[in-house]
Amino acid sequence: MSVHELFAYLRVKNASGAIEFYRRAFGAEEKFRLVEPGGRIGHAELTFGSYTLMLSEEFPEFGLVGPETIGGTTMSIHLHVDDCDAMLAKAVAEGATLLRPASDAFYGERSGTVRDPFGHEWMIGHELEQVSPEEMQRRYDELMKKS
Repeated sequence: MSVHELFAYLRVKNASGAIEFYRRAFGAEEKFRLVEPGGRIGHAELTFGSYTLMLSEEFPEFGLVGPETIGGTTMSIHLHVDDCDAMLAKAVAEGATLLRPASDAFYGERSGTVRDPFGHEWMIGHELEQVSPEEMQRRYDELMKKS
């Protein structure tokens, strides 16, 4: 048995609003959506370049809730882009909250973090240099000595 793909699947209180935000802020394109007769989005798929993100409305009757309902999130999505500073600025202009401004990191990336209006966190970064795992560990060790 083998894994063929892995998808992030987000739950939000306002799926149509989230789809529109992800389109404006990150350039996502909607592949399709499945809508219940009452208007609730049961499933939608967006593409970010060649990658797919799935999302739906919350379904509390099945225990499926999002960050707004639980008061936070325990995960983040990492977008690797050409220019993290520009993408962070675009996301903030579209309504995201800047959690961590862009900075250069020991692992060879410039990155920052935003929270979207629906409670999900997005780490947005671009590569500065390729760093081997061994060098990354060395730099991490040095950083931890300063903490």
